[in-house]
Order: sequence, then structure tokens, then C-alpha cells
Amino acid sequence: MMMMMMMMMMMMMMMMMMMMMMMMVMMMMMMMMMMMLMMMMMMMMMIMMIMMIMMMMMMMMMMMMMMMMMMMMMMMMMMMMMMMMMMMMLMMMMHRGV
Repeated sequence: MMMMMMMMMMMMMMMMMMMMMMMMVMMMMMMMMMMMLMMMMMMMMMIMMIMMIMMMMMMMMMMMMMMMMMMMMMMMMMMMMMMMMMMMMLMMMMHRGV
């Protein structure tokens, strides 16, 4: 009888140990999964940040280009106006001369 009890106890202990081990493994797996997820999230965030910065840079470049184009157009218009004025002055002079 005592032997039987001892055996039972041993079996119980073994079962408990096994359960504990399984729990530990499961916990470890869960932790690993969580870590992986966190890493993935961080990577995604980093990529998003880089993309945002790139977009901002592109926008700035576009704005600068637009400004330059506008300035060029304004300069061209001014030059044209000056030319027209000069031509008008010349015409007036010629007219007065004749």
C-alpha cells in the first residue's frame, strides 16, 4: 500500500513537472512571438518615417522648382514688357523724326 502511494506521488510529481515545463515553453514561445511582432512594428514605423521624410523632401523640391519657374516667367514677362516699351519709344521717335 505504501509503495502504491509512493508511486502515485511520484507520478503526480512527474506530471506536475511536465506541466510546468510545457507552461514554460509556451510562455517562451509567446514571448518570442511578441518580440517578433514588436520588431516588425518598429521596422514598419521606421520605413514609414523614412517615406514621410522623402515625401517632404520631394514636395520641397517641387515647390522650389515651381518658384523658380514662376520667377523665370516673371523675368521673361518683364523683359518682354521692356522690349515692347523700347519698341514703342523707337516708333515714337521715328514718327517724330519723320
